[in-house]
Formats: sequence, C-alpha cells, structure tokens
Amino acid sequence: MKISVALLWFTGLAEAFLAIPLIGGGFVISTGYSALGIMFVLHAITLFFCFREYAPKAGSILGIITSTIAWIPGVGWIFHLITAVVLLLSATFTRNRA
Repeated sequence: MKISVALLWFTGLAEAFLAIPLIGGGFVISTGYSALGIMFVLHAITLFFCFREYAPKAGSILGIITSTIAWIPGVGWIFHLITAVVLLLSATFTRNRA
C-alpha cells in the first residue's frame, strides 16, 4: 500500500471521528482546539505524499480548509463530515487503481 493511500485512510477516519457531533466537538474543545492544528499538519503531510505519488489531492486540500474554519460549531461539523467522505472515497478508489 502506498504511503499516500494509508494517510488518506488515516486522515479520513480521523475526520469521521471529529464529525461525530458531541464526541468530536467535545474532543476538539477538550484539546483547546489543538486537534485542529494537528489535523492541519496531517493534511499537509498527506497532500505532500499525494503530490509525490500522483494520488487524488482534493480530500487533503479540503481537509486543510476544514482545519482552518472548523472552530465554527455548525460549519465545522458539516465540513468534517464532507471531508471524511471525500478522503475515504479517495482512499478507496486510489487503492483499487494501484
């Protein structure tokens, strides 16, 4: 498995966790919003490997955007959910092409 695919799966599952309304929101708040900074870095690393291995980049770019605006409660939930779906679909289709 390519590194980019593994990172797409990991970041997709992490975004899915953050998209759980009370649990994900509580986790983000309990970490003092540093979880969003960590996700920003993870999405940037994933984007680097996606460029390097010619994997889909849309999910990682959307994840970077999500990490910057997810502090807004309702908007954050929607963006985490959309980003998780895009990342997991990208990982699935990239894995099948590889």
